[in-house]
Amino acid sequence: MLIRFCLLLTVMIIMSGCSHKVLIKALEPATIDRASATKKISVVSFKNDRVGLSNKIETILVNKDINNKKYFTVVSRKDLNKIINEQKLQNSGLIDLSTAVEVGNLIGAQAIISGSVGRATLKDTYYYAERIRCQDLKCKKFTIYKVRCTKRLVGLSAEIRMVDVTKGDVIYANKMNRTSTWKHCRDDSRLLPSREIAAQLLADKMAEDFTQKLTPSYRYFKVSLLDEPDIDYNDRSEKLLEISIEYIKQNRYDKAEKFFIDLVDETKQKSYVPFYNLGVIKEAQGKYTEAQKYYEYADDLVIEPVEEISEAYIRIQKLITKNKKTKKQLSR
Repeated sequence: MLIRFCLLLTVMIIMSGCSHKVLIKALEPATIDRASATKKISVVSFKNDRVGLSNKIETILVNKDINNKKYFTVVSRKDLNKIINEQKLQNSGLIDLSTAVEVGNLIGAQAIISGSVGRATLKDTYYYAERIRCQDLKCKKFTIYKVRCTKRLVGLSAEIRMVDVTKGDVIYANKMNRTSTWKHCRDDSRLLPSREIAAQLLADKMAEDFTQKLTPSYRYFKVSLLDEPDIDYNDRSEKLLEISIEYIKQNRYDKAEKFFIDLVDETKQKSYVPFYNLGVIKEAQGKYTEAQKYYEYADDLVIEPVEEISEAYIRIQKLITKNKKTKKQLSR
């Protein structure tokens, strides 16, 4: 009982020392920058596509929007197949450059995505897991026994290519491999997925991974606030800090900003805490240039390194660079 109490007390002390964290939502650029210059695209039916990977990719691209605006214009598969049949062009999944350019020009696409999907692999291995059960009603004695279990490994591979119709060259070409493991023991209620179901799940993941390379996407991360004075605060300063942090917890950044600015004046601009926290507010609002200025003010006041400020100083520079690249991609 004493041990449990000590552990609980330790956890409470640790939790009480944890600073509040603010969730940051940052829009980052697409990995494949050239994809932003070819926003009218078409997806050819992939070769040996038993998992519908090409359909999954097309569906994601059709529905992809950023700030309520469609990012891609996708030429329908029906129109694409009609052109291929009319021109008697061979569609073998991974179409060559000349064919892609010809088809793209006929349907008005700037880029064409094609591919080939491998057959899903499945491997089962067996092992035994230990279990414990009571020998009597009061569980004073136990019995250890073993149950037979299965570990199922399923893999899927695909070659995907994206061709720039205008320039007649390859924007992206890569072989993607995805694997996943499932476990099942005889005393489990969960069942192992079949090869087909597992392959569908892997194809979903593969489609998400590929399309994410083509489009800007949001990244979420948390940033800690500084909630302890760094210099001697008077009663009013301590109250201002307390109130400001509380407003941030309630997502009232407008009120928190006002009180942090009051705290800057109250501490005669000698405390880095309000400057840093103002930077966090601006970063959360996506106002990176303003956030950078506040972080720089905080950094100038630091005598010994403060981990949160050093991380923010470096992070905001990277965010500004990525934000410029993202805006350029969105404007194309």
